[in-house]
Amino acid sequence: VATIVLDWLWAPLGWIAAFLTIWCAYFFRDPQRVTPWRDGLVISPADGVVSFVGNASPPPELGLGDRPLPRVSIFMSVFDCHVNRAPVAGRITKVAYKPGLFLNADLDKASEDNERNGLVIETDEAGFGVVQIAGLVARRIVTFVREGQTIGMGDRFGLIRFGSRVDVYMPEGTRVLVGHGSRTIGGETVLADLKSTELQRTFKAG
Repeated sequence: VATIVLDWLWAPLGWIAAFLTIWCAYFFRDPQRVTPWRDGLVISPADGVVSFVGNASPPPELGLGDRPLPRVSIFMSVFDCHVNRAPVAGRITKVAYKPGLFLNADLDKASEDNERNGLVIETDEAGFGVVQIAGLVARRIVTFVREGQTIGMGDRFGLIRFGSRVDVYMPEGTRVLVGHGSRTIGGETVLADLKSTELQRTFKAG
């Protein structure tokens, strides 16, 4: 309605309003995803690019201990879908919000310094940490779930407006199946397979 009114008042305003309307629809899109379903799979929680693969200590508020765990960080640009999905199926035992800074989410120190909201999802195998991290532009973290709730693999649990990052902390010994720079699709890309006997993969950019 606003677009029509602005176009009636002055055509250029209508064009600007139409562009913004289309941009908002694109930005907040929520496409259907086809999630692979098998015990032991860990699925990407977000669309984006893998910016970190390695061991790192989880945020203390998650209660997962201070021992470094395998972590995959996925950076979401403003052009990515910003809906976040559960990497595993289980029970949400903790939802923990921590205020902080708004540094570039692509920086590793953003995991410690930036505003964030974390979940712990308990499965039959172990506990998994999923952390939504705000960034330089993204300053609005939205979480749809609560403690005690059960969630399915690939189910939507939140979003981060205008891009940012999601970290996934997995059990010790997990062999990650993606590499730095890999492109992920939330709810579809397999980050790890806890039941696989495959050796750790290596990657080559090119």
